[in-house]
Amino acid sequence: MKLIKLDAIDSTNDFLKGLANKQYLENFTIVTAESQTKGKGQMGSVWISEKGKNLTMSIFVKDSLTVLNQIYSLNIAVALAVVQALETFDIPQLSIKWPNDIMSYNYKIGGILIENSIKNDGSVSSVIGIGLNINQINFENLPKGASLAVLCNRQFDKHQILLKIINVLKDNVVLLNKEPDLLWKEYLKLLFKKGLPMPFKDNLNKNFMGIIQGVSEFGKLQLLLEDDTVAEYNIKEIQMLY
Repeated sequence: MKLIKLDAIDSTNDFLKGLANKQYLENFTIVTAESQTKGKGQMGSVWISEKGKNLTMSIFVKDSLTVLNQIYSLNIAVALAVVQALETFDIPQLSIKWPNDIMSYNYKIGGILIENSIKNDGSVSSVIGIGLNINQINFENLPKGASLAVLCNRQFDKHQILLKIINVLKDNVVLLNKEPDLLWKEYLKLLFKKGLPMPFKDNLNKNFMGIIQGVSEFGKLQLLLEDDTVAEYNIKEIQMLY
């Protein structure tokens, strides 16, 4: 495992992608940054982290997928790795908000962004960005945000958490190709608000009620609607109101 530590960078994902394009990288090469000026979330949203307080990292993973329809299963393997790692630090009430926000109670404590590159021979390499709020205390303008320190009233060692996530992720990548059903089963058990009537808003600003049933193999959220039909939604097509 190669670990590259940076003080400040625009985006660890962009830095790692650039590195992969220029040179050979070991599997599970990691880039961390104390400060990230252009951290990225899903669909181009921005993720901002207080300098030195949080875990901001990207991981290069290659040849983890044998077939392209496993791409969302990699998201599941990563999200589970983060939750399973945090469970060893006694973080309470962990769940995964579709598609891959990490939650504790009703607070977002982290997010994941995976960018895949498919080569001509069909092989896939992935840059996995993980942002976790560790020791940041101020969430004045983020009422739904929190950190491990806020939730547990103590400080945490970021490097210990990083190492645990990587170790669990390596195990989950093995499971991805051997027993992916086990990963899916655990992911669905941890799905935020699964089985509960919840309000949603679609991309036309229309509010409606739905009950999360699960997630399709292509990563679409499956909702039971009020007319007893099940509809599937892509990322950014709907927003949960909670």
